[in-house]
Amino acid sequence: MTSNKYDHRKEAVVVNRRGLHARAAVKIASLAEKHNADVNVISNGVLAPATSIMSLMLLAAGPGDKLCFEATGADALLAIDELTSLVNSGFNEDCDGCYGKK
Repeated sequence: MTSNKYDHRKEAVVVNRRGLHARAAVKIASLAEKHNADVNVISNGVLAPATSIMSLMLLAAGPGDKLCFEATGADALLAIDELTSLVNSGFNEDCDGCYGKK
Protein backbone atom coordinates (compact mmCIF):
# COMPACT_ATOMS: atom_id res chain seq x y z
CA MET A 1 0.00 0.00 0.00
CA THR A 2 2.88 2.38 -0.66
CA SER A 3 3.53 4.56 -3.66
CA ASN A 4 6.82 5.18 -5.43
CA LYS A 5 6.10 8.90 -5.57
CA TYR A 6 7.02 9.39 -1.91
CA ASP A 7 10.58 10.48 -1.15
CA HIS A 8 10.70 9.70 2.56
CA ARG A 9 9.23 6.99 4.75
CA LYS A 10 9.40 6.41 8.50
CA GLU A 11 7.50 4.25 11.01
CA ALA A 12 6.35 4.81 14.58
CA VAL A 13 4.50 2.58 17.04
CA VAL A 14 1.33 3.82 18.75
CA VAL A 15 2.11 3.79 22.48
CA ASN A 16 -0.75 5.69 24.11
CA ARG A 17 -3.57 3.69 25.72
CA ARG A 18 -6.37 5.08 23.55
CA GLY A 19 -4.63 4.61 20.21
CA LEU A 20 -5.35 6.92 17.30
CA HIS A 21 -8.45 8.60 18.75
CA ALA A 22 -10.01 11.93 17.75
CA ARG A 23 -7.60 14.24 19.62
CA ALA A 24 -4.59 12.31 18.35
CA ALA A 25 -5.94 12.47 14.78
CA VAL A 26 -6.37 16.25 15.11
CA LYS A 27 -2.76 16.57 16.30
CA ILE A 28 -1.46 14.59 13.33
CA ALA A 29 -3.60 16.51 10.82
CA SER A 30 -2.67 19.91 12.29
CA LEU A 31 1.03 19.09 12.26
CA ALA A 32 0.87 17.71 8.70
CA GLU A 33 -0.89 20.86 7.47
CA LYS A 34 1.94 23.07 8.76
CA HIS A 35 4.43 21.60 6.31
CA ASN A 36 4.98 22.01 2.58
CA ALA A 37 4.65 18.26 2.05
CA ASP A 38 2.19 15.64 0.88
CA VAL A 39 1.99 13.11 3.71
CA ASN A 40 0.14 9.80 3.93
CA VAL A 41 -0.21 7.44 6.88
CA ILE A 42 -0.46 3.67 6.48
CA SER A 43 -1.65 1.30 9.20
CA ASN A 44 -2.48 -2.38 8.74
CA GLY A 45 -2.41 -1.94 4.96
CA VAL A 46 -4.86 0.99 4.94
CA LEU A 47 -3.70 4.37 3.61
CA ALA A 48 -4.99 7.75 4.82
CA PRO A 49 -4.02 11.34 3.97
CA ALA A 50 -2.32 12.77 7.06
CA THR A 51 -4.44 15.93 6.83
CA SER A 52 -7.78 14.07 6.98
CA ILE A 53 -8.96 13.66 10.57
CA MET A 54 -11.77 11.27 9.62
CA SER A 55 -9.49 9.11 7.45
CA LEU A 56 -6.94 8.94 10.27
CA MET A 57 -9.59 7.84 12.77
CA LEU A 58 -10.81 5.16 10.34
CA LEU A 59 -7.35 3.59 10.48
CA ALA A 60 -8.44 2.41 13.96
CA ALA A 61 -4.80 2.10 15.04
CA GLY A 62 -4.50 0.89 18.61
CA PRO A 63 -1.66 0.46 21.09
CA GLY A 64 1.18 -1.46 19.49
CA ASP A 65 0.09 -0.78 15.91
CA LYS A 66 2.63 0.68 13.49
CA LEU A 67 1.97 3.90 11.62
CA CYS A 68 4.05 4.34 8.49
CA PHE A 69 4.42 7.93 7.31
CA GLU A 70 5.26 8.58 3.65
CA ALA A 71 5.95 12.08 2.39
CA THR A 72 7.12 14.07 -0.59
CA GLY A 73 7.73 17.80 -0.96
CA ALA A 74 10.09 20.47 0.31
CA ASP A 75 9.40 19.73 3.99
CA ALA A 76 8.84 15.98 3.63
CA LEU A 77 11.66 14.81 5.88
CA LEU A 78 10.92 17.41 8.56
CA ALA A 79 7.21 16.55 8.45
CA ILE A 80 7.67 12.83 8.98
CA ASP A 81 10.34 13.39 11.64
CA GLU A 82 7.93 15.58 13.62
CA LEU A 83 4.99 13.24 13.04
CA THR A 84 6.86 10.14 14.17
CA SER A 85 8.11 12.04 17.24
CA LEU A 86 4.51 12.95 18.05
CA VAL A 87 3.38 9.32 17.80
CA ASN A 88 6.39 8.06 19.78
CA SER A 89 5.58 10.56 22.55
CA GLY A 90 2.09 9.07 22.93
CA PHE A 91 0.64 12.22 21.33
CA ASN A 92 1.95 14.14 24.36
CA GLU A 93 -0.63 12.44 26.58
CA ASP A 94 -0.12 10.89 30.00
CA CYS A 95 1.74 7.68 29.21
CA ASP A 96 1.43 5.82 32.51
CA GLY A 97 0.69 2.29 31.40
CA CYS A 98 1.38 3.06 27.74
CA TYR A 99 2.24 0.24 25.35
CA GLY A 100 5.88 -0.72 25.73
CA LYS A 101 6.48 1.84 28.51
CA LYS A 102 7.20 0.92 32.12
